[in-house]
Amino acid sequence: MSAHTTLTIATRRRAFTRLAPLLRARAGWMVLLVIAGLANAGAGLVGPWAIGRLVDELPAGAGEDLVWACAIAVAVAGVVMALGTWIGAWALAHIAMPVVAELRTQVVDSAMSLDSQRIEATGTGDLVSRVADDSRKISEAAAQVLPLVVESLLVVIVSAAGLAAIDWRLGIVGLIALPMYWLTLRWYLPRSEPIYKEERAAFGRRAGRLLGGLTGAQTLRAYRAEGGEMTRVDSASGEARDLSIHVFRFLTRAFGRNNRAEAVVLSLLLVAGFALVLLGETTAGAVTTAALVFHRLFNPIGALVGLFDQIQSAGASLTRMVGVIDEAETSPRRSTHTVSGAPSLVLENLWFSYDEGPDSDNHVLTGVSVRIAPGEVVAVVGTTGAGKSTLARIAAGLSAPSHGRAALVGDPGPGADLTGLDEAVLRDHISMVAQEVHTFSGTLRDNVALPVPAASDAAIRSALETVGDDWVRTLPKGLDTDIGDGGTRLSAVQEQTIALARLVLADPDFAILDEATAEAGSAGAHVLEASAQAALDGRGALVVAHRLSQAEKADRILVMEHGRVIEEGPHAELVAAEGAYARLWEAWSG
Repeated sequence: MSAHTTLTIATRRRAFTRLAPLLRARAGWMVLLVIAGLANAGAGLVGPWAIGRLVDELPAGAGEDLVWACAIAVAVAGVVMALGTWIGAWALAHIAMPVVAELRTQVVDSAMSLDSQRIEATGTGDLVSRVADDSRKISEAAAQVLPLVVESLLVVIVSAAGLAAIDWRLGIVGLIALPMYWLTLRWYLPRSEPIYKEERAAFGRRAGRLLGGLTGAQTLRAYRAEGGEMTRVDSASGEARDLSIHVFRFLTRAFGRNNRAEAVVLSLLLVAGFALVLLGETTAGAVTTAALVFHRLFNPIGALVGLFDQIQSAGASLTRMVGVIDEAETSPRRSTHTVSGAPSLVLENLWFSYDEGPDSDNHVLTGVSVRIAPGEVVAVVGTTGAGKSTLARIAAGLSAPSHGRAALVGDPGPGADLTGLDEAVLRDHISMVAQEVHTFSGTLRDNVALPVPAASDAAIRSALETVGDDWVRTLPKGLDTDIGDGGTRLSAVQEQTIALARLVLADPDFAILDEATAEAGSAGAHVLEASAQAALDGRGALVVAHRLSQAEKADRILVMEHGRVIEEGPHAELVAAEGAYARLWEAWSG
């Protein structure tokens, strides 16, 4: 078992390294963004300059010409700011949106290529939250936060330069704000990153718990376990809520430090300005302009600090998304060699525990061994919790045993462990059909051809015919009929028939059926069992039997209890032995 219960989280440096080539490809738009932003920020200084000039020259006898000149200058600056804002938003849209879209595409592509065993170990909630929730967070940041951040940064830079140009001594006073802002950021940054990462991780756990509850709703209702699951969902939601409140309190403290810096420096600026005017070193208009320029910094600096929670949250989401890409790229490459001859599926001394550590006492499987020869069908029966589905996942290569070996052994040759085979090679030999199947939005042709996208219509029809295609003839457009969300609704039996047709089309050496006929209900049980029997013709199989009528047709039966195989043999032999299987058969047939 992997020691990691979540997927990799990249470092900030690694995340921005991943972004760098995407941004370099849009260097022209970035130059236009900076030019527009500088023009916008520069035009914003015209207002304070005009007011300072009026303060100095109107008492000295200047006329209405000055007022008109200042008004026109402010109006022109307003037009420049409007154009700068529009051009900047236009340029930023051509930078941010394509970058986010390309990053999202890379994450989804990497997620699809992740090793199935890794996903089994971490659970689907973590991956779903990264592909969906974290992707949404970054998209929102690119659309809403990034424009304000870029604009605020440029305003701060240009305004600071303008303050120094008005009077270098007032500029020095204004510099006192820098260490105060720096102390705020120094206090804020090292504390914020772990808080936001913890918050995003809590959101991922909440998503996983919600997803598990929704997908397992039928099971919960069957066992009347809704209350317990709701308690667990509420606990995960409460954890996410409490962390969000903690983040808000933390951000409020940062705002308080920021406001303190603004109040102190503006007071010092006014006191210094008064002294310089009193000594005749500067004018009241210059001090007024300097105070207005510094006051103009309040909003952008406040925005930068205020948006840091969203920036940090988006940054945490970015590291989680890039972590998916990195994990897909750095995962150990599996062997691409094939198994010679007609291989046997060998499961030898399998031990499995969901608890981490080799000394765990909570074993789901305990020393299970079985060898399935080419073309042999082995059924597995037992009570709920006996370890049947876990054995099926290991046999399909979806989970690695804690101890023991699961391998394809050819003749001749030593064979290859399932965990070491490349996914594509593994699926050439082993395919799995589970109880829950998914019908994708698209045509019936696309759904059946999922394992072999280039399959011809003749091959697809042949696969459907093998497992029973009477219902296909009733579809309005045959193979071109849209099914899935928004398409023609199919019954559980029809959806499971599609899964079995995929198996026939893939044509592996072995099939793993994990209660693949359970969704049929009593009415469709015999139909689907006949379809499953036809799909297994000529290939080996491990069948977790939902009904003992499936086990009866198998070449060999394993009876499991508490993670162990307690009986093994053909149906007739086990019935005659009058053991556990005989009692199950008596109850079933009776």
